[in-house]
Amino acid sequence: MNKKSLLITLLLIGGLSHLGYKLRDEGMFPLSEISKLNLKKAGLKIDQNEVYNPNGISLVDALVNVGGCTGSFVSDEGLIITNHHCAFSAVQLASTPENDYLNKGFVARTREQEIEAKGLTCRITDSYEDVSDRILGSVANIDNPATRLQMINNQMKNIAAEAEQKDPSIKAEVSEMFIGKTYVLFRYKTIQDVRLVYVPNRQIGEFGGETDNWVWPRHTGDYSFMRAYVGKDGKPAKYSKDNVPFTPKKSLKVNASGTNEEDFVFILGYPGRTFRHRPAQFIDYQAKYVLPYTSDLYDFQNMTMENVGKKDKATEIRLATRIKRNANVMKNYRGKLTGIKGIDLVAKKQEEDAALAEFINSNSDVKAQYGNLMANIDQLYKIINGDANRDLWLSQIYTSTSLLNVAKNINIFKSNLNQQPAAQKQSYFENNIGKLKQILSTIYEAYDIDVDRRIFKRMMMDAVAFTPNQRVTAIDKITNRGSSNEAMANDYINDAFGLTKLKDQDYVFNSLLKSPKALTDYNDGLLLLESDIARQIAELKPEKDRRDGLLNKLMGDYVNVKEKFLKKGFIPDANSTLRLTYGYVRGYSPVDATYMAPYTTIKGILEKGATGNPDFYYPNIIKELWNKKDFGPFAKKELNDVPVAFLYNMDTTGGNSGSPIMNANGELIGVNFDRAYGATINDYAWNESYSRSIGVDIRYVLWAASKIDKADFLLKEMGVKL
Repeated sequence: MNKKSLLITLLLIGGLSHLGYKLRDEGMFPLSEISKLNLKKAGLKIDQNEVYNPNGISLVDALVNVGGCTGSFVSDEGLIITNHHCAFSAVQLASTPENDYLNKGFVARTREQEIEAKGLTCRITDSYEDVSDRILGSVANIDNPATRLQMINNQMKNIAAEAEQKDPSIKAEVSEMFIGKTYVLFRYKTIQDVRLVYVPNRQIGEFGGETDNWVWPRHTGDYSFMRAYVGKDGKPAKYSKDNVPFTPKKSLKVNASGTNEEDFVFILGYPGRTFRHRPAQFIDYQAKYVLPYTSDLYDFQNMTMENVGKKDKATEIRLATRIKRNANVMKNYRGKLTGIKGIDLVAKKQEEDAALAEFINSNSDVKAQYGNLMANIDQLYKIINGDANRDLWLSQIYTSTSLLNVAKNINIFKSNLNQQPAAQKQSYFENNIGKLKQILSTIYEAYDIDVDRRIFKRMMMDAVAFTPNQRVTAIDKITNRGSSNEAMANDYINDAFGLTKLKDQDYVFNSLLKSPKALTDYNDGLLLLESDIARQIAELKPEKDRRDGLLNKLMGDYVNVKEKFLKKGFIPDANSTLRLTYGYVRGYSPVDATYMAPYTTIKGILEKGATGNPDFYYPNIIKELWNKKDFGPFAKKELNDVPVAFLYNMDTTGGNSGSPIMNANGELIGVNFDRAYGATINDYAWNESYSRSIGVDIRYVLWAASKIDKADFLLKEMGVKL
């Protein structure tokens, strides 16, 4: 280890901030909190208002939420950079065995060649407003927890509807910043026409596959480019060849020089969900039920889909997005489990909660208001844990079995149709059938009959093993017909999946959904089974609503009293709203006697490729260019190589995928795409010693675009000089 790496390792272990080693604040800071930060002291070189200015144009205006990920505008012609995995589903839908963009990549050298990114839209944050007083004031005198939560949800919808009525050009949402405590109205502009511009070869964009997912060192070129289009009048419009590129208020300047170790960096993005302000019982519930059940189920689903996908190329492509999403969640959840056990997070939370309880009981005024809080939380989670297995099963059954999801949507439509007066049934059918077909089309895109049969068999056998208080009545009706549960399950699957016409999309669209009469007259085993499942969900709903309402109130109180105890305010958990996080390009020491340097290079791609692991196959041109040292202007002098990926200690989570990584001057120097394995626990806890996020270095993006895919026209559009 060189002297610099050794020093940084010692600093990481000792936390010796007095030696000049800069520490950062934990948190994904909402727009409302940015002005309270001292980013200049942390290392920002531009005026802080250039990051976020509520009264003018700033870097925030270059941000978009695209397909649940983050992206950023990098030209004034609507060009967006985000992750390869964020574009993956749209690339899959555009691919065929003849035009296999999913594996071979895609470059549109003219605007006419750009492909519609089906299923993706761009959402731009327009403004925000705190509406907590209005919402909580409406339920101040409501004691029933289910009623209280329902009124809160209704008020959130009403406020959003009012905002949209005042300005029809926006989409409004009220987001719960602290559960049961604070609420903010966000106004968004939505661009409906998004197109694929450049997606690298899958061996670049997904290099390392699941072997390297959530792992450092990393060598994945996880980037892609899209373009936003609007109507000729400048307003959002659905896909049309007549649309024109969108002109954003702000686009990011690309800095092709990248970063150095210990450089100040920051991210703006839309992080998904974190749960740091929750009690020990919540973490325990996650560790005992949610994380192991979901990861094991997804593991089985993926093995099933990978085996079935071997039958032909079309099936492999059709199942690819679902496999990728499952694999990402599965490894993330297992990383969280490892992290929870590794830092003994449940015990730490229990210690914190015990100290909080002592504080409550030691202050008569606080005790009068919150005296029963900790006992009530504990009692509620005992109830939640009591039927957690069935609850999780019911939450997964429709996403696990495509035809049951089809049956669910048909049954809902049929029920709504039957509730219409006879004279209005035809008009209801005609007005809503298009939306139903759109929903079903999305389900059928990732459907395979063999996958459905095998996964549903797994779901049935799981339900059979539940304790007496957690029975799934629909499954019991099937398996109780004989002495062997498995034999009854096999017989049912053979009959139901063999006879159902729901497996034939053409029949469903052209015959079953042809008229109200055709739909009303049809029934089969899967529709009846789904009705039984839906009936039990409806029967359980009042109790679930009661629990959710009570939890909402208890968590609001929990945060309130914890703020009193610690005498400080908290940064709200992430909730897919626009946030800022900052930090430094920095390696770390994940285990004893090990230091992880903050940069990887093309050399590492070749080294991994030599192992023979298929996840490490790469296009031959990479080795050819590396052997010639044909790096162009994109090499890092100290490495004598092109940096591929880099580490930083910023606070990120799911949804930050595709977030622009910016330097002290607000220039784009990378794209966030992952976390190190130890940082999967970030959703529950962040710590300087193990929390590291991973981005693709802009120098590798530009090198691959220029040298491999001959896309210099994109570099020119972004203002990058060669």
